[in-house]
Amino acid sequence: MLPVIYSDEFLLHDTGSYHPERPQRLTAIVNALQAAHYADKLEWQVPTPVEERSVMPMLEKVHSRSHIERVQRIAENGGGLLDGDTPISKSSYDIALLAVSAWLDGVDRVLATSNPAFVLARPPGHHAERDRGMGFCLFSNAAIAAYYALSQPGIKRVAILDWDVHHGNGTQNIVENHPRIAYCSLHQSPCYPGTGYADERGEYKNVLNIPMIPGSAVAEYRMEFESQVMPFLSRFKPDFLIVSAGYDANAADPLASIELLPQDFGLFTDYCLQLTRKILFGLEGGYDLTALAQSVVATIERCLI
Repeated sequence: MLPVIYSDEFLLHDTGSYHPERPQRLTAIVNALQAAHYADKLEWQVPTPVEERSVMPMLEKVHSRSHIERVQRIAENGGGLLDGDTPISKSSYDIALLAVSAWLDGVDRVLATSNPAFVLARPPGHHAERDRGMGFCLFSNAAIAAYYALSQPGIKRVAILDWDVHHGNGTQNIVENHPRIAYCSLHQSPCYPGTGYADERGEYKNVLNIPMIPGSAVAEYRMEFESQVMPFLSRFKPDFLIVSAGYDANAADPLASIELLPQDFGLFTDYCLQLTRKILFGLEGGYDLTALAQSVVATIERCLI
């Protein structure tokens, strides 16, 4: 069985009629997973309500109080823009806290079973820096989950692999000076947000950025996994792996120019499973609904073999 942590409440983060990061992303994935041939092997779990789990201590480990309060204030005032492409609705602050809780639940489930879990939540998080949100992201879910995992018995090192087509500037901003967290990103360059240069290594040589040129396909990604990603992560020897699972590197995606296919994310998952089965996958980007849903199906399928 593979846990999928999901709630219909995540649909209440209202980004507007034409925003790419829309609730239909989740409903497309849910429908595809329920129709998958392995549907009976999925264990659907509702995230712990924030009234029952205080997420604020973990949130404050990675974000400034001023940033948290700004998101809360915009929501309480009926909504508005955090930046030019990051809308906040009246429900967004509460839903973002629930998303954090879902990622923490995911850590708990992985540690309880020593097997993968998938967090199907929104808003995404990997562009949210310590002091600001941007790029559709409010709070840095993956970084928060990494800090939380390190607080659990037996977890000394956590690695974050970010295969979203956009560089996770927020995640790197938060973890690059932490000696027990490694961050690795494969991302299109040039592309939003214009960060993630290959010469950035982190204070403890714990950062690996792999810029991919537009038009790159699975052959180029396979080469980078073999020559850079796997050696880097293997040397770090993580006790726990978090995957910022964005699927906007699909050829069908409207926001980038990488030429991957949904089944290629199954290959990436195989690489991850060579490192450890203690893997938490958490949704980031992906804006073509069909490609997004098929990619999540491919990711989870490899975990069930």
